[in-house]
Amino acid sequence: MEKAKVFFTNFRTTPEATILQKMDRLMRKAGIETIDFKKQFAAIKMHLGEPGNLAYLRPNYAKVVADLIKELGGKPFLTDSNTLYVGRRKDALEHMDAAYENGFNPFCTGCHVVIADGLKGSDEVLVPVRGGEYIKEARIGRAIMDADILISLSHFKGHELTGFGGAVKNIGMGAGSRAGKMDMHSDGAPRIREKKCVGCGRCVKNCAQSAIRLDLSIKKAFIEEKLCVGCGRCIAICPFDAINAGSSSANDLLCKKMAEYTKAVLDGRPHFHVSIVTDVSPFCDCHIENDAPIVPNVGIFASFDPVALDQACADAVMRAPALSGTALSDKQGAGKICGHGCSEEDHFHIMHPDTHWQTTLEHCEKLGLGTRHYEQIEL
Repeated sequence: MEKAKVFFTNFRTTPEATILQKMDRLMRKAGIETIDFKKQFAAIKMHLGEPGNLAYLRPNYAKVVADLIKELGGKPFLTDSNTLYVGRRKDALEHMDAAYENGFNPFCTGCHVVIADGLKGSDEVLVPVRGGEYIKEARIGRAIMDADILISLSHFKGHELTGFGGAVKNIGMGAGSRAGKMDMHSDGAPRIREKKCVGCGRCVKNCAQSAIRLDLSIKKAFIEEKLCVGCGRCIAICPFDAINAGSSSANDLLCKKMAEYTKAVLDGRPHFHVSIVTDVSPFCDCHIENDAPIVPNVGIFASFDPVALDQACADAVMRAPALSGTALSDKQGAGKICGHGCSEEDHFHIMHPDTHWQTTLEHCEKLGLGTRHYEQIEL
C-alpha cells in the first residue's frame, strides 16, 4: 500500500503564527478543504473531558475546527457518547453539564454540543461492519451516524486498556453507545491480585456496575464476573497495582473490536483526523484526575488516514524522552520485549504492560481502514 501523508507542526510560535493559526494552516495543507462541506452536518468527535481532569484538549482547538468548517459552508457540532463508568458523563444531562463546565459551549467553540447516543445512552444505530471478524453490527450513537462528515479531534495520551488513545480510540470506542461500549469490553473481567490488595475500597466506589465487593473480614476486594462489563476502570483506579486484565487475550480482543467499530463509523462518508500530542497523560481523559505528562509536548498531526496518524503520533511519543518525576520515568527499565513487537523503549508498554497497541493498528490495516506506513510532512 502507498504511504499515507501525515502532516505535522510543532508548538513553537511567533507573534505572526500562534498555535491556533498553525493548526488552521496544518488542516488546510493536509487537504481538509477538498471535502465538500456545503450544507453538510459535520460531527467533530472529541473527548469533552471528565471534570477534575485538566489534560483534555482546550475548547480553543475545537473552535479552530468549527470555524474552518463553517467557512467552508458546513454545519459543525461537537459530539461524544455517554460512558459506562462512574463519573459525570454517563447520561446526556450530566454530560452536557460537564462539557459546559470544561468550556465546550457555543460562546467558546462557535458550535453546539450534541450527545451522540441521547439522554440515557440508548439512542443508537446498528451499523454493519464490512469484513468484521468479531462485530457484525456495531452500536453507534445516532447523532454520529446522522452526520454527513466525521472529523475526529483527538487528544493523544496513554490508556490502561489499549496502550494509548488516539484517533481510532476516539472514533471506535468514543462513538459507541453505552451498549456498544459493553459490546467492546465484554471479553473478560479483570482479576484482583490478592497479595497486593489492601482493601482500600477505591475500586468498589468507582465500579458503575456494582460488580466489585469488599470482604471486610480479610480486607480484600473481589469481582463478580456476572456483573462486570470489563470496562477496566478499576485497573487504572487502583493505587496499589492490584488489578490487571483477566487474560492476555482480553485487551487484544478489545483492540480489535474497537478497530471494527471505527470501520463502522467511517465507512461510506468523508472523514478527516487531527491529533494533538500535548499533556500526554499516562491514563485516559475519562479519569477525574490527570497525572503529570510523561513526555514533553510534541505538536499537532493531521491526516485523512487515522491509522497512519496514530502510528505517527505513537512514533513521536516513543522518540521523546521521559520526563523526570513522572509515572513513565518511575517505571522505566521495567519494560519487557513481548510477542507483539513491543520493546524496552516502548513508552506505552512500559506504562501498561498488559496492553499491545500494535494489535489495534494491525487489525485496522486488515480491515482496510488505512496503513501504518506514512510520510511525515512538517510545516
